[in-house]
Amino acid sequence: MDIAIIGTGNVGSVLGRRLAAAGHQITFGSRDPAADRVRQLVAENGLAHQAKNVAAAVAAADLVILATPYDHLEKTLTAAGDLAGKTVVDCSNPLTPSFDGLQLGFDCSAAERVAALVPEAHVVKAFNTASVSTMADPHYGNQQATMFYCGDNAEAKQRVHALIEDLQMEPVDSGPLANARYLEPMAMLYIHLAVQQGWGGNCALKMLKRES
Repeated sequence: MDIAIIGTGNVGSVLGRRLAAAGHQITFGSRDPAADRVRQLVAENGLAHQAKNVAAAVAAADLVILATPYDHLEKTLTAAGDLAGKTVVDCSNPLTPSFDGLQLGFDCSAAERVAALVPEAHVVKAFNTASVSTMADPHYGNQQATMFYCGDNAEAKQRVHALIEDLQMEPVDSGPLANARYLEPMAMLYIHLAVQQGWGGNCALKMLKRES
């Protein structure tokens, strides 16, 4: 699949590296594709990676991953241009500047804000409830870390389900996009444990199901 990853920080970097290793073609969308950090990301995987400005990266992609902070989403979507019919994956969490709370509560979510800004796209919430360390290596003994996702378009959700499997994580369909209102606070709990209570990034959420 041709995937545009908008954002070259920790989340975008690890998703780009691992999805390229799974056989996907990755284009990083950046305000400055010639920046040293972006050039380094491209060099890591050779022909599997390239970098373009945001609009050009989106135009050539089958699926777009928004790996930018919540406060940058509106500006990023404006720069992205036409997203009609594309699967757009929102990885953000609407954190406060001090990382100790959320800007949104249970009556809206970052993913729904994205969907409102680009109503012609098929928005899926994913990759927001695990650390970068877990997405880099989702194996905890004989268990795979769970990755929750939600959205309103069945085909878009199936694409994201397949990407999660490519990352060797356990995909859990969490229902409609409105359920991002629960996934984002779940991520806040994870951040509290990892940062405030000192667990660090080498811990993960796991959904267990007893066989009947």
